[in-house]
Amino acid sequence: MIDPKLTQEVHLLHKRICPALGDPKRLLILYALDQGPLCVHEMVEALQLKQPTVSRHLRVLRERGLVRTERRGTAIYYSLTDRRLLQAVDMLREVLQAQMAAEADLAQALA
Repeated sequence: MIDPKLTQEVHLLHKRICPALGDPKRLLILYALDQGPLCVHEMVEALQLKQPTVSRHLRVLRERGLVRTERRGTAIYYSLTDRRLLQAVDMLREVLQAQMAAEADLAQALA
């Protein structure tokens, strides 16, 4: 039987964090913020996205507690709340790369 605490944590993970990671643009924003705090204008330039798009995605990330804000004069700077999130995404990327390599090996073996 699965531990009830694990079940509760998985449900909370799915409710709170997973929706924020469900869009590639939000993942790219998180990676951009891994370099240090950025304002919306800097993210628009770095990611080549429109300002309303970046702002919309930042709102989701902020609501889910994945980024924090800091006012500097008239600008608001965003930063990661916990870098371990990107470490987890990096591990998922490694799983994806392994899957793709296995698929390529299988395709080559069948050819």
